[in-house]
Amino acid sequence: MAEPLLSLEGVHTHIGQYHILQGVSFAVPEGGMTVLLGRNGAGKTTALRTIMGLWKPSAGVLRFAGAAIGGMATPEIARAGIAYVPESMAVFSDLTVAENITLAARSGPPDPARLDWIFSFFPAMKRFWHAPAGVLSGGQKQMLAISRAIVEKRRLILVDEPTKGLAPAIIEGMIGAFRELKRETTILLVEQNFRFAASLGDNVAVMDDGRIVHAGAMAALAADEAMQTRLLGLSLDSHQ
Repeated sequence: MAEPLLSLEGVHTHIGQYHILQGVSFAVPEGGMTVLLGRNGAGKTTALRTIMGLWKPSAGVLRFAGAAIGGMATPEIARAGIAYVPESMAVFSDLTVAENITLAARSGPPDPARLDWIFSFFPAMKRFWHAPAGVLSGGQKQMLAISRAIVEKRRLILVDEPTKGLAPAIIEGMIGAFRELKRETTILLVEQNFRFAASLGDNVAVMDDGRIVHAGAMAALAADEAMQTRLLGLSLDSHQ
């Protein structure tokens, strides 16, 4: 089997006195989307932040493209080819959409063809190009956060709760954007909206209480209501 693009092996993360990740192990194959599911407080966001170097692992091994990245500084991890879209979106409200996206382009001004590709997913970014990011709606800020992550090609994109608080119509648009995006790059997605996750995910890992309790094909989980209820306390039919 091919070596995974990203792997966590026995990863522990402490935040102060709290032991959040307790021996997390899972792999993200190159290409497509892997979804990290779990109840609130399971440790999903901590896993993403640990991968990104924002929190340091206290034990275990993290590898990206064959190289150990556990303990590396966040800028080094970003330069290795990983982008991160946090749940908070973290846009610069006083800067324009153009300035927000340009700041994320590390190698110089954004490529016009690349921008046109982004605008094909998120037309609002073109419409509000010269507007302050602070005037955008919640859904538009999420589009901006994703646009920043993809303004240059990355090998892996970490995305935390992209549909949180968004209207159903905007979520439908996000599905189309992510479906196209995963043709180009690998995505590790944390998501609570199971229908969204199941419609896009190729692989899934389920966390509970700081540990991985299931890993496999998303199609198998989406087809098994009993497994959904056991692992997540829900079923696809009841969680729209």
